[in-house]
Amino acid sequence: MAGISSLGIGSGVLSSDLVDQLVAAERKPAEDRLTLETQKSEALLSAYGKLRSAVTELRLPMRQLSAADNLTAYSATSSNESVEVSLDNSKAGRGSYTVEVLTLAQAQSLASGTFADKDATTVGTGSITLKSGDSSKTITIDGTNNTLQGLANEINESGMGVTAGVIDTGNGYRLVMSSEETGTANAVSLTVNDDDGNNTDAVGLSQFAFNGTTSNLTETVAAKDSQVRINGIEISRSSNNIENVIDGLSFEVKEEGVTSVIKVERDLGAVADRVQSFVDKFNALQGTIDSLAGYDAEAGRGGILNGDSTVRGIQNQLRNLLTRVVPGLENASVRTLADVGISTNPDTGGLELDRAKFEEKLAQNPDDVTALFAEQGRASDSQIEFVRSGTGTVPGSYDINITRAATQGSLSGVAPVGSNVSITTANDEITFEVNGGTSVSITLDAGTYATPQDLVDQIQAKFNDSGALKAAGTSVAVDLDSTGALRFTSEKFGDSSNVSITSVEDGSVYGLAVSTGTAGQDVAGTIDGKLAEGDGQVLFLGSDRGDASGLQVRVTGTDTGSRGTITFIEGVAERTVNLVTGILSADGAIASRTESLNRSLEDIQQDRLDLEERLTSYRERLVSQFSAADSLIAQLNSTRDYITQQLAALAPQNNQKN
Repeated sequence: MAGISSLGIGSGVLSSDLVDQLVAAERKPAEDRLTLETQKSEALLSAYGKLRSAVTELRLPMRQLSAADNLTAYSATSSNESVEVSLDNSKAGRGSYTVEVLTLAQAQSLASGTFADKDATTVGTGSITLKSGDSSKTITIDGTNNTLQGLANEINESGMGVTAGVIDTGNGYRLVMSSEETGTANAVSLTVNDDDGNNTDAVGLSQFAFNGTTSNLTETVAAKDSQVRINGIEISRSSNNIENVIDGLSFEVKEEGVTSVIKVERDLGAVADRVQSFVDKFNALQGTIDSLAGYDAEAGRGGILNGDSTVRGIQNQLRNLLTRVVPGLENASVRTLADVGISTNPDTGGLELDRAKFEEKLAQNPDDVTALFAEQGRASDSQIEFVRSGTGTVPGSYDINITRAATQGSLSGVAPVGSNVSITTANDEITFEVNGGTSVSITLDAGTYATPQDLVDQIQAKFNDSGALKAAGTSVAVDLDSTGALRFTSEKFGDSSNVSITSVEDGSVYGLAVSTGTAGQDVAGTIDGKLAEGDGQVLFLGSDRGDASGLQVRVTGTDTGSRGTITFIEGVAERTVNLVTGILSADGAIASRTESLNRSLEDIQQDRLDLEERLTSYRERLVSQFSAADSLIAQLNSTRDYITQQLAALAPQNNQKN
């Protein structure tokens, strides 16, 4: 009997199409279930993504409100556009100032005599020591560069903040140079060591000498400081940007002879705008939650996150923060958001801001409103200042005890200063090292200083104009100690604070010599009864040191012993930032749910693979069973045909017998 080459040949029924139909019937309910589960998980992931985005948007306005500086906004106006004012909100305060611009600062310019050619005419050889501000550099002029252009190139490459060029006057060439910075402190000085042996005549390289004693160059523009009169007090600076006169304010003066009235006023509207931004972002979050987790009574269905515990948890935590009394403000005039005009709409669950009420409360009770939103420390001692808290700081009151006050590094001269001190080029240079890393070179103005205080004022002015000190963000105060000797005190407190003299020309005339100063000391004491660390005037506790962990205070003054208490208040915005950060963290509620959903998608994908394996096995089983049945049917059909043939063969014989 011939074999069956394909399904259905034997039976005509058990075909490959039937196998496909049976496999498809087996696949459909499982595949529909997995597709539905995939769609649901992906929809939930999308919903949590929207929720995460809305929660994230809430963090920025709350972070702004958690900074106390953003709740004490000021605005400054100038009555004259030639006096521009800039404001630092962290330092500014209300006030009115009349600014009169007497002179503008300008940079010095120098010019040489006339030369026949800039590239061919020699100018002499030797060296020139170039000085500007606190810096100096010696450049060598030899046979390779002893022309006007060669000298200009050397000056430009010196890095001294001096630019040089050669101009064609039509009757010859002249070297011109200018200081890049304005002010008398940045005036250019050139001292020549001429190979011809004469450093001051107008022959050879010495024709470029220009210092306190020799002026062989022409000063075409004199270095000049800006001078302004603020409320009747004259102020001088090396640039036209007037800083460090009034806390939080700086002035850019642009024209001489003008007067401007500067007014600094509280900008209540700017603070209200920041609060409105928080209200808007909260309402946007509430709208997102309503769309994802709300219930539509008319449609009879809820959002995809309706009844979700994560959403309920986020809503409950935010409501608790935004409606409760802030710990530490229980007896204050402002205790809750409602007290400053932020109320909850019972219909929508959103917030509403009464700007007029908020601005009124901010004007009347600025400290309480600041504490309502931001973190704040309230010390019972006026010389204890709250700096910041740590992540582990718990709101509450903590005792402060000081065992050692912070001190500043200082240096006193070796002898008292007399009267009529004469300063010349032989004794005008001093180099200091400040705070262990800043080198400061000053050159005193030549002249006779009638009183010790005159010399103090001169040295102080040089320190005030020091670019090195400005770059380091520090300063040095100069005065006379109890013996009448010059004393230099670093602005900085702590053990890294010091002033030393590393070099001095003949300092005997004013009582100075190379010497190392006395370093300052860090503050020492306890916070909440626990030994704290000191950094300058800042006393702080590290992590895991109890409820006051991370608390930092600045201790001024010299008193030791008990310094009262500091009460730490953590406002709504600060706590909300912490809450939102926790919600959005890697182990937060949203991340936990999204990770679970991603795992579900991975499981569904594995279920799909398992389904394919099961269906492959099922198909193989059907084919095997159908093949066996088809073979059997084929055999039966063959037997039937054989019997039919035999019966048909017997039929004629039967007919003959009849």
